[in-house]
Amino acid sequence: MKTKIQPKPEFMQKMKKLLDQADFEKYEKIIQEPLLNSIRCNTLKISPEELKIKLEKKSWKISQLWKDYPEVIIVENELQPGELGRSMEHLLGYYYIQELASMLPAIALAPKPNELILDLCASPGSKTSQIASQINNTGTIIANDVKIERIKILASNLERCGVADEIITREDGVALCEKLKEQGLKFDKILLDAPCSGEGTMRSSPKTCLMWNLNTIKSLSKLQKKLFQKAFEILKEGGEMVYSTCTHAPEENEEVVDFALKEFKDKIKIEEIKLPVKCREGVVEWENKKYDERVKFCARIYPQDNNTEGFFVAKFKKLK
Repeated sequence: MKTKIQPKPEFMQKMKKLLDQADFEKYEKIIQEPLLNSIRCNTLKISPEELKIKLEKKSWKISQLWKDYPEVIIVENELQPGELGRSMEHLLGYYYIQELASMLPAIALAPKPNELILDLCASPGSKTSQIASQINNTGTIIANDVKIERIKILASNLERCGVADEIITREDGVALCEKLKEQGLKFDKILLDAPCSGEGTMRSSPKTCLMWNLNTIKSLSKLQKKLFQKAFEILKEGGEMVYSTCTHAPEENEEVVDFALKEFKDKIKIEEIKLPVKCREGVVEWENKKYDERVKFCARIYPQDNNTEGFFVAKFKKLK
């Protein structure tokens, strides 16, 4: 039986400011519902068609929500706890258990074969392995994280998925970018899926409700700005960078984007994103702060719009 989500009153007040009353009621309802059983076919090892056949032999009912992304699969059966993770197909790396909204940053990044790519906060490896499958193990991905426990999980997942084009590094994200800058290394694509308060993950992680507090949000916002600044400095001219979080907090989303637009001025362009889900524009005003009008090109993904977790995605290009 699913644990009832009990967010703190202060958090719900913030959500009421972001949503109108009818929308807020839909949000309140959806966060109490279980997530879809979503998986991503690992095309480094098997095609979506072949995987579908294998899974249907297990009497799993399979559907594909996004027509342009056949690798994104929903298992419609009511499964036993842990059943997705115990299957032989999962152990062999034929699929990765990944929430739908979590797949969107790599889709927005749209990496191309033979590019040099940085995944700055990579563990547990869902997006790194997704990028590797998008470029079919060509090019080079530097996959970084800061804690050895997270590095172990990252390495294990990438090995299981047959990712062969990666270099794993363990370093503070800001320090790594500074070292890479000193060495003159520049990237075609950068994914900064930043550490965040995780407000969008309450459906899968009820403990997020207990850990949530405003001081953490303010502290994370400072870190996110530093990470963005240092990462953008090592992006090639003409290169693209995606900034994403799994939170709704404008302090961690639009405020970071507003900072980046002011910091890099005519060197940065925020790009419109096309994603296979309903997206809302970024908020241009929050808590007596007015942001750059261009933050409206960011994508807010709400649980009640798509039956997913909550996410935020913004894409940038470095201009000459």
